[in-house]
Amino acid sequence: MRQFFKLCVAVLSMTALTGAAADTSLPAKDRELVHQLFQQLIEINTTHSVGSVTKASEAMRQRLLDAGFPAADLLLAGPTDSKQNLIARYRGSGKGRPVVILSHLDVVEAQPSEWTTDPFRLIEKDGYYYGRGAQDVKDNDAIAVETFIRLRGEGYQPNRDLILLLTADEEAGPDNGAAWLVQHRPELFQNVEFVVNLDAGGVDLQAGRPLSVTYEAAEKTYADFKLSAHDAGGHSSQPNAKNPIVRISTALVHLQASPFPLELNGVVRGFLTVEVAEYSASMQALVHAALATPTDPQALAQLAAGSPFMNALLRTTCTPTRFDSGQANNALPELAKANVNCRILPGHSPLEVQEQIARAVNDSEITIQYCSSGGVCGAAPSTAGLPAAAPIPRVLDALKSASAKVYPGVPLVPEMETGASDSVYTMRAGIPSYGISGVGIDEDDVRAHGKDERLRVSSLDDGLQFFYLFLREIGSPR
Repeated sequence: MRQFFKLCVAVLSMTALTGAAADTSLPAKDRELVHQLFQQLIEINTTHSVGSVTKASEAMRQRLLDAGFPAADLLLAGPTDSKQNLIARYRGSGKGRPVVILSHLDVVEAQPSEWTTDPFRLIEKDGYYYGRGAQDVKDNDAIAVETFIRLRGEGYQPNRDLILLLTADEEAGPDNGAAWLVQHRPELFQNVEFVVNLDAGGVDLQAGRPLSVTYEAAEKTYADFKLSAHDAGGHSSQPNAKNPIVRISTALVHLQASPFPLELNGVVRGFLTVEVAEYSASMQALVHAALATPTDPQALAQLAAGSPFMNALLRTTCTPTRFDSGQANNALPELAKANVNCRILPGHSPLEVQEQIARAVNDSEITIQYCSSGGVCGAAPSTAGLPAAAPIPRVLDALKSASAKVYPGVPLVPEMETGASDSVYTMRAGIPSYGISGVGIDEDDVRAHGKDERLRVSSLDDGLQFFYLFLREIGSPR
């Protein structure tokens, strides 16, 4: 998911990040170990079709065992033989509440015939690592495991338990590991203060030069709804008014004509406040009117109408993505169904959205069902996503500290995902979740999910030092 659907929403003062000397030096043993872990993970195929997340989990478990972590604190759990998630607990003093570190082990499919290198072999050339998962997100899997090993080797005892979850099926498949663990191992999340998701945020580079250090402060919730209409069918020579195709089509037109209410939350307000200087004079006037107290609703509406980007920024969106109907060219359809995909603003529930869809459709004979990521359709969850908010001070302070040492003078930028990551499951469980990564990717070289996926060698080193400093601060007493 990382590097997709980014929405930068505010820029912290650069002066808060300057004045610190760069601290990017890595002990040689840690640089060597993270390379070994990265290579090992890249060369374990974890695609949904033929791969095994379990093999990767077992490999990382063994690495942690070899480093002295107790076997009782290194567990595998999951629904199938090939989809076992790794649960690794770094025991702390218990003075602070636990923190979960979340990252996924699975990768999207890769056809060797389409690559110039073997996607399941780590190749280092011209200052880059090549391999499937190099950007998304086996770099951070390796970084997390190496950081646990490094901290233990230093004799570091955090003031809280640090719980690393390396999971399955974020990219594809029916057994999403984060969702499965929330449902089947709820004790892992009891009393957790917050979640750090390594599959969001990151460092934006331009020709290798860092432009900004981003972190995910909020994200929309993903939801699919199935609309279906039924009829007895019959011969096409005798059409009737209850044709399911016509009724579903009409419903979709009504939905398109009934957009969700506009909403200007604090995160979006911060984004507009910063970005307004870059807009045209007419656009600036609209933004200032929208930011005024009270907000000018007409200006807000004009902003949303100006681009799909602004529209997604200011409201929940729902759009049809699939349509299926009919069994023969000369027969009336017995069933028509459409999938409507929604991206829900923070602070709202799928049930609210389903009710809004029903009002827009205004046809009691059309069935509207919420469908989970596993394809099971039923009642929509009534739990609202957490509202958009700035990170708690402990997280923000640790981010500032790590960023200032590894990327001095570079602005720290919150973002809102207009898509969704695995944080959707932990936030739905009521746990604040932040997407954090110190790995740099060039803005014009985002290859996650694409061919010849690659990562700068220096980015792995810098990302390792960033996360080490961040996690050490998170686990240290104040």
